[in-house]
Amino acid sequence: MGAPVVTLQAMPDVILPALDEAAAIPGVLASLPRGYDAIVVDNGSTDGTADVARAAGARVIVEPIRGFGAACYAGLVAATADIVCFMDCDGSFHGADVPRVAEPVARGEADLVLGARIATPGAWPAHARLANRALALELRRRTRIRLRDLGPMRAARREALLGLDIADRRFGWPLEMVLKATRAGWRVSEVPVRYEPRIGRSKVTGTIGGTARAARDMARLLR
Repeated sequence: MGAPVVTLQAMPDVILPALDEAAAIPGVLASLPRGYDAIVVDNGSTDGTADVARAAGARVIVEPIRGFGAACYAGLVAATADIVCFMDCDGSFHGADVPRVAEPVARGEADLVLGARIATPGAWPAHARLANRALALELRRRTRIRLRDLGPMRAARREALLGLDIADRRFGWPLEMVLKATRAGWRVSEVPVRYEPRIGRSKVTGTIGGTARAARDMARLLR
């Protein structure tokens, strides 16, 4: 028997937090499937990110308070679709994979779906990969949910996400989402997605300092 037909009141919104991603935005937006509406959240860019995104047809939200979680939350509030997806705006993810995370939610098979990164050479530095693995193992120990990756590509229903009342506005946002979803009894799963070298300079996983800051935010939530 084939998979159930996906029925949506509206196509999902794709929330793209962005900080100085002008070089990557055109390709990222072009990779999204038809009907998936892009919401680019400019989080203090100085390279014309917002203008490039608007020129490419995206809806742009400006969030002056710096922080990955702040940008994601601003996009979530601004979204109007029943299902929302999140994806980095640096070219490391491919928009064609967004339906892989959105469709299990639409079919009612899961409440939160994460994209488990399948990295090409050079895409995922060793220090970032090891930190992610350690956090995933600790999360598995605490929640019994067998996740391999706490990656930023994910999908859920908008109203339900707002109901989780996620408080972190920094790098702890992705982990807090999973922790609160688990406590609320959500069905959490993951699907494989491509992960390629980002375009431009990395602010987080590409630097040891950025990875350390993200790890500290997540460790604080686990405590």
